[in-house]
Amino acid sequence: MPTHATIDVPSLGKIEVPTGLFINNEWVESSDKKTFSTVNPATGKPFLDFAHATKEDVDTAVKSSRKAFKTTWGNNVPATERAALLSKFADLMERDAAKLGALESLNSGKGVRIARDFDVGDSVACLRYYAGLADKSHGQTINHFGTEKFVYTLHQPIGVCGQIIPWNYPLMMWAWKVGPALAAGCTVVMKPSELTPLTALVMCDLAKEAGFPAGVINTIPGLGATTGDAISRHMDIDKVAFTGSVATGRRISIAAAESNLKKVTLELGGKSPSLIFDSANVEEAAAWVAMGIWFNSGQDCTASSRVYVQEGIYDKFIAALKVNAEKCAIGQPSDESTSFGPLISESQRDKVLAYIQSGREEGANVVTGGKKWDKSEGGYWVEPTILAETHIGMKVVQEEIFGPVIVASKFSSEEEAVELANNTSFGLAASIFTNDARQQTRVSAAIDAGTIWCNQYGILHPSVPFGGFKQSGIGRELGTYGLEAYQQVKAVHQNLTQTM
Repeated sequence: MPTHATIDVPSLGKIEVPTGLFINNEWVESSDKKTFSTVNPATGKPFLDFAHATKEDVDTAVKSSRKAFKTTWGNNVPATERAALLSKFADLMERDAAKLGALESLNSGKGVRIARDFDVGDSVACLRYYAGLADKSHGQTINHFGTEKFVYTLHQPIGVCGQIIPWNYPLMMWAWKVGPALAAGCTVVMKPSELTPLTALVMCDLAKEAGFPAGVINTIPGLGATTGDAISRHMDIDKVAFTGSVATGRRISIAAAESNLKKVTLELGGKSPSLIFDSANVEEAAAWVAMGIWFNSGQDCTASSRVYVQEGIYDKFIAALKVNAEKCAIGQPSDESTSFGPLISESQRDKVLAYIQSGREEGANVVTGGKKWDKSEGGYWVEPTILAETHIGMKVVQEEIFGPVIVASKFSSEEEAVELANNTSFGLAASIFTNDARQQTRVSAAIDAGTIWCNQYGILHPSVPFGGFKQSGIGRELGTYGLEAYQQVKAVHQNLTQTM
């Protein structure tokens, strides 16, 4: 099987892209020559075949990363050198933004403008943030012991890190993991999603061009049950970081525990509530909530998938939200005006439609949407959907749909709103819309979620930590917390006068 293929990319023409494994700065086939297939979500037709990394390939990649960690990376390299390489890496991404955006759009179904300006742009910003942070981390001096001894701490890289990323933001989730890991001095064995492996592989050529030593970034596409499991269970991987479903996060945690008890960071699902109080600006709130649920076609772990509206403005809010739903820019990913593309796969589309049908059967009112887009042809679009008059016992209220479906209901008091918001096994994000500053403060403190937005939704920044409460994850990404997640603390005791 060849390690590259030529594809026709809208607006760019024919481009050669990698489809193999990237190990030790070289493109190679999988050890058994086997591949897996991907599908274009906008057409339902075959896209590309990629090398499927075996357990032996994982082992080869880990050995390469371990060698780099012990020789050309890790504690052997000044942090300023890591920063310079990350900064150059970001510059190369920015240079190739049009190409990366087009490839991300083609593989994932995002609108090309969204992929280029937001996904690529935010990924560049993430690498630059961690380039700036690489030499800012330091330990403590603990001079509490008089003349007896002197104690200080070191922040050292964890080592070889397995990273497993999802299909909804392939490039951005790559940056969220690679940026802090490399800044901390770790080496990476990356497994992109089997649905969207393309841009993670394209980034490998840029890593080599930037000057990263062999073994610092190894990328091995494959299925979760095979390649992902091999990473999670590998005895010489020191940490695994994963973004995806709760079910898969559990399996990774078990594999990590059953192997070498490697450290684990998990960013998992969500069922994020938005609370709209009577004092809120209804039109503004509806616009923000609409972006929160229908950006990326609802395929977002922080999607504003539950909305609770105070009864005095409920009808007005639902009407405003319906207007926003019906003006979503649904279209082909290659169209610059498209902001709402297809879902990632046929099975995901069918799962979302089944949830909508479940809502209908349990008594929800379909305000708008609720079906396939009438211009889908072979693609996997589902229209922006509002299910109103829902209640806490409904499946669509309790479970993560991961599609363009929002469930809505009323509340009367602040206490009831908080109770509804927290009545979930998830705790990733939430939003509050009110013009009462004291209410913002009270409710922000009371909601069990890792991110709270007040009078806005969905805006993230590399400098701000991100992660969940409850079953929405373990640990934090982004910000200084994201760097610390790839470091371990060592305490050093220097004896000055103590004797035996």
